[in-house]
Amino acid sequence: MTNPKIRYAMVGGGRGAFIGAVHRIAARMDDRYELVAGALSANPENAKLSAADLHIAADRAYTSYEDMIREEKKRADGIQVVVIVTPNHMHFPVAKACLQAGIDVICDKPVTRTLEEALELEQLVKSSGCFFGLTHNYSGYPLVRYARELVSQGKLGNLRVVQVEYPQEWLTEAADENNKQASWRTDPARSGLGGCLGDIGTHAFQLARFISQQKLIAVSSDLTSFVEGRQVDDNVHAMLRFENGLKGMLWSSQVAPGCENGLRIRLYGDKASIEWAQENPNELWFTELNKPRQRVTRRGDIGSDIAARGMRTPGGHPEGYLEGFANLYKDIADILDARSKGEKHFLQDWVPDIETGVEGMRFIQAVIDSSRQDGVWVKL
Repeated sequence: MTNPKIRYAMVGGGRGAFIGAVHRIAARMDDRYELVAGALSANPENAKLSAADLHIAADRAYTSYEDMIREEKKRADGIQVVVIVTPNHMHFPVAKACLQAGIDVICDKPVTRTLEEALELEQLVKSSGCFFGLTHNYSGYPLVRYARELVSQGKLGNLRVVQVEYPQEWLTEAADENNKQASWRTDPARSGLGGCLGDIGTHAFQLARFISQQKLIAVSSDLTSFVEGRQVDDNVHAMLRFENGLKGMLWSSQVAPGCENGLRIRLYGDKASIEWAQENPNELWFTELNKPRQRVTRRGDIGSDIAARGMRTPGGHPEGYLEGFANLYKDIADILDARSKGEKHFLQDWVPDIETGVEGMRFIQAVIDSSRQDGVWVKL
């Protein structure tokens, strides 16, 4: 018997937003969700118009998330999950209200604006018993998951070095005041203290953490705001010390002309190495010591069930950003279905959760603290 679609609402993601549309496409891709309600904008008129654009019934087009939660809880067909795609400063209050109402949450990253908020949210997730998923979408790419399996299988041997970078160019110059995406990301009241660090540096960190499965224990960092008058960082250099002796370097930048979305990771052990780049996500390079490089492509006979699970098209037909997001949504649907039966799904260990979010915020805070002290090593 087919499970019914999961009824979800969205907070944020109305007209003029970017990431909300990505989440909606991802949720539709495997036909496991139905968007039934929303508080899509802080502007009441925009909230109503945005809901109409998405064919949300007028009586379920809300002008505040508080009203939405209250009214939906009264309905027999009320929402089961809330997807949060607001600027960072609204993640915590919306998630808190949902969890207190017993509603599961899917939240864009970073999890909150501050570490203190993340720690409080972690306790709320535990006390509520609700599901909390964090959309670090790059962990949904099939070859990223295959890379994690190679590490788990010991194919790389003892891990020694990780190099991860995420450069972009879009904030190389001062942004136009009407640029909605730039305005909140460069405003510490809405983004948090980390600019580039919180926006894409957290993606780079989570990718290194996800594949290596090693816990970060200390950082030494240098944050820079190259654009005059910018109140948050636009370039990040960090040295990383992980448990078990793994050493790393992380660079993220939004002032790198010529770089569009250059997320890349290289991981070296004493037996082999792997290399993967988001702009060419359908291939992974695996190199054993003293042997030629091997190009691994995204194909169904890869020999990995977890990787093949996320492949929707035959090998050679490119998949990427939207499909990575969709893989997380599909995994979350399976997890929620299992939870409704009192079971734990194995994918629960693969989907970023509140602990991932707290780790990300600890990383942000440690990098900021280190940079403020001229790069001293700060323990997490």
